[in-house]
Amino acid sequence: MKTIIVGLLIMTAGVMTVSGAEQTWTGKISDSNCGAMHKMTAEHGGKAMTDRECTEACMKGGATYVFVSDGNVYKIENQNFAGLPVHAGHTVTLKGDMNGDRITVSNITMNSNTATGAPQIR
Repeated sequence: MKTIIVGLLIMTAGVMTVSGAEQTWTGKISDSNCGAMHKMTAEHGGKAMTDRECTEACMKGGATYVFVSDGNVYKIENQNFAGLPVHAGHTVTLKGDMNGDRITVSNITMNSNTATGAPQIR
């Protein structure tokens, strides 16, 4: 019986370690108002806005940063991460830890490829 309990504890610890590992994804830094689709042009005098301009405007209006990959929107836990305003509206490579639909960002780098794909673990 002790052997079974010890085995279960070891397996549980192993699963917890795997789920906490840093991962890498490709996608866009957006805002919680627009998510995957920016539609603020009508609210700003009909002027066509870039994804970056729209994200910046939404952030000024109280939105929070999100990460969009393959149409899925992930909440960003650490909203004060320095790279978020720098890369607002950009396609990026993002590193961090995912827990459900939430990501804690550890690094963001600009991606020269503008296509967004599914979150790919590298």
